[in-house]
Amino acid sequence: MKLSILDQSPISSGKTAHEAVQATLDLAEAADRLGYTRYWLAEHHSSGTLADASPEILLAAVGAHTKNIRIGSGGVMLSHYSPLKVAEVFRMLEALYPGRIDMGLGRAPGSDQVATYALQPGPNAYPLEQYPQQVYDLMRYLSETFPDEHPFSNLRAMPAAPDWAVPWLLSSSMGSSRIAAELGLPLSFAHFISQDGGPGCVKWYRDNFKPSRWFDEPRVNIGISAITADTAARAHDLATCRHVMRLMRNKGQEMKGIPSVEAIKAMSFSGADEGFIEQQRAKSIEGDPETVKGLIENLAERYETDDVIVLTITHDYAERQRSYELLAEVFGLNGEGRVDNSILKVEAE
Repeated sequence: MKLSILDQSPISSGKTAHEAVQATLDLAEAADRLGYTRYWLAEHHSSGTLADASPEILLAAVGAHTKNIRIGSGGVMLSHYSPLKVAEVFRMLEALYPGRIDMGLGRAPGSDQVATYALQPGPNAYPLEQYPQQVYDLMRYLSETFPDEHPFSNLRAMPAAPDWAVPWLLSSSMGSSRIAAELGLPLSFAHFISQDGGPGCVKWYRDNFKPSRWFDEPRVNIGISAITADTAARAHDLATCRHVMRLMRNKGQEMKGIPSVEAIKAMSFSGADEGFIEQQRAKSIEGDPETVKGLIENLAERYETDDVIVLTITHDYAERQRSYELLAEVFGLNGEGRVDNSILKVEAE
């Protein structure tokens, strides 16, 4: 089993964004030491609870704090950006940390409609339906495969490099799963966002994958929400931190930071609130290490993959890191992060 980490750089209540970013760097160092395969950073905008709006910048710092683990985006929200600019950002990251860069791409806004509007560059903004073409253009920049007659054929994404970042299309529905199959790209399915029909989306992707000039076979990983602790009871309490954060956000009452276990126990919740929290709990994996291991293995079997990316959010950064340490121990990961060389890029035509 390949285990990886998705970090949304959560800001704990009473803490600052600076402390959240430092916790990300500390966790990345631990992930490298523990033997995780990848360390991915998410992109969120105008959030009081999630610090990272610029994963491409934070990735440069993560690379400097690690040695072997693959690092990447999970993901860059391509609809906000020029494909050429994104290609150049990841060319630079690849130049800094050769052979270690993943480029996860998403089409979700990563925020609300106001922030999405404010992020647009002006009259040349890309409509959502243009996303597949953006992905295709980005891939052609990276592989330098624009046809001679194309107006961009003489453009070069710089800096030039002998290799390029491994792309993944992020998906939580059939929409991006179809795009990944049509373009012949690896798929990362966000099970922690959408459980309903997830294995069916992934099966459709595999069955309909069209080998591309970049990849000759389908590849899948899944993103899950999971947490463990020394006891199941403690894991239950820690998991509730994320569930309550999502409850407040769903009610339009986003809290200033991830609440602590003690703060949550002092809160009063309505029946509807309790129902929402339990609904969120059903979408995540929590418990003692052996229980969590079994549930992750069962879920991976349903998706027919051995590649799992784990999102863990707690108020206390040390307890988040402890959860990942326990996972590494129970899965038998063996130190000094491993580079995943199982994705072989097809030579550009």
